[in-house]
Amino acid sequence: MKTVRAASIVMSGIGFLTLAGSAFAQAPEVVMSGLDNPRGLAFAPNGALYVAEAGRGGAGPCLVSPIGEPRCFGRTGAISRLWMGRQSRVLEGLESHSLPNGSSAAGPNDISFNGVGGAYITMGLGGDEAWKAALGGTSFGSVIKMAASGRWKMVADILHHESAQNPAGGAVDTNPFGVLAEPGGLLVADAGGNSLLSVAPNGRVETLAVFPAQANPTPVGPPVVEAVPTAVARGADGALYVGQLTGFPFVQGLANIYRLLPGHAPVVHCSGFKTIMDLTFGPDGSLYVVENATGGVFFAPGTGQLSRVAPDCSRTTLLSGLDRPTAVAVGADGAIYVTNHGVTAGAGEVLMIRP
Repeated sequence: MKTVRAASIVMSGIGFLTLAGSAFAQAPEVVMSGLDNPRGLAFAPNGALYVAEAGRGGAGPCLVSPIGEPRCFGRTGAISRLWMGRQSRVLEGLESHSLPNGSSAAGPNDISFNGVGGAYITMGLGGDEAWKAALGGTSFGSVIKMAASGRWKMVADILHHESAQNPAGGAVDTNPFGVLAEPGGLLVADAGGNSLLSVAPNGRVETLAVFPAQANPTPVGPPVVEAVPTAVARGADGALYVGQLTGFPFVQGLANIYRLLPGHAPVVHCSGFKTIMDLTFGPDGSLYVVENATGGVFFAPGTGQLSRVAPDCSRTTLLSGLDRPTAVAVGADGAIYVTNHGVTAGAGEVLMIRP
């Protein structure tokens, strides 16, 4: 996204959460805790659950970002795993930058597995080559691959593609966010570049789609609101579905889910959302959608939401009162996992809700 502002809001515990109707048999259970700005969730082939932690920045350098925020650099990004009831970090020392208090970090944004060959992780940035150089990072704005040993390497330079091609026009800005690993390569939602990209096995990056800006219906902020695609999933119909955060001032009802077929422009599939951060398909073909906040403009405290969206776009709220949730995953047994306190250092959680 070319312009994003995200305040850090903290709630204690899960006492504010609301289960809608009788959608679930029991209250949410905290299965992972103590996470630093948790973002994407993914299951490995063996059933272990992984979460990308964007980190908490560090001691610096501390600089003013392209959107005027103070940001501090550190190597606090990580990947954590839940396996056989135990939580552990399997990769540490990844690049991160955050507000001075460690909140609203940029770093590891999402994770996706394709078989047993390892995991692919998007590394956020929120700026251009000059911003990356000023921070001192080397892997910001890229996709890295993590082997089972925990070693990693860069496999795609998304920042270079944005700098060279700038598919959506405007200022050069990349923030690789959602990633989907498939047998033929990777799909990456670039929230900074307002584009959906494909990455071939040899690392070549191509633009699949650009998402349009919209008129700002409020008197607050710029006249147009940028698209900011954040998540991508493959439907049973073979189409790609892309979730949209939108940009400042984050207006209720302005975010969409787009549907994209090969060789065609994206079309709006479902509308009326606010701040979609992640989406995934469940066994019944429904989309599970996480919104970082709902209602009005900006990010109101405790208004994050998990919804189930049917193929006809009818929507059921499953869980409300979340604090800035960022990701959702569905287990083989139908249990749903969702992050909470997603822009907070040290307080991030993963909740499990059984059907």
